[in-house]
Amino acid sequence: MFTDEELLPISALQHYLFCPRQTALIHIEQAWADNRFTAEGKVIHHKAHDSDDESRSCVQITHTLPVVSRRLGIAGQCDIVEFHSDGRVIPLEYKRGKPKSHRADEVQLCAQAICLEEMLSIKISESFLFYGQRKRRTVVLLDDELRRLTGETAHWLRELVLSEITPPAVYEKRKCDNCSLIDLCQPHAFRLKRGAAAWFDAALEIEH
Repeated sequence: MFTDEELLPISALQHYLFCPRQTALIHIEQAWADNRFTAEGKVIHHKAHDSDDESRSCVQITHTLPVVSRRLGIAGQCDIVEFHSDGRVIPLEYKRGKPKSHRADEVQLCAQAICLEEMLSIKISESFLFYGQRKRRTVVLLDDELRRLTGETAHWLRELVLSEITPPAVYEKRKCDNCSLIDLCQPHAFRLKRGAAAWFDAALEIEH
């Protein structure tokens, strides 16, 4: 079981699966920058966080609920947790845009569910992501595969943070061009450096 001092933020799991270098820049080097996408994400989250808790027919809706898992060594907060009268507990996470090709958002949500399970001694089978572009819920089934990936990601994240080493940049147009840290990361410079190094190595081989 991990202590308070050893807890890592749940949001870092999402960062890690998106890009380990971005994760290191944020959580090791303490670097940050905003762009349009991060600003839109903050607006969506503020709408959830600034709302009051409420009761509806057969459901209690709680906003910004702090959660922790000592087993995985992670902590954070849920945008929304629904407590249904039939015993179901359902976390809901707000995201800008639309569903991604990778599973980073799902892992972040699964981590929240695992925290709730540990805190409340319950089992959660499903959860929801609410994407701003779609403006409707996307169900996330908390199956064994997703739980395994979430646990592995927590382990990989911890290994990265403890190493205190920022991985080299790997330029991927689809990811990098939309990343708010692109100017700090400078993936193009790394690509040029790798290209120059490869050319230099090839030249040495020809000479020998």
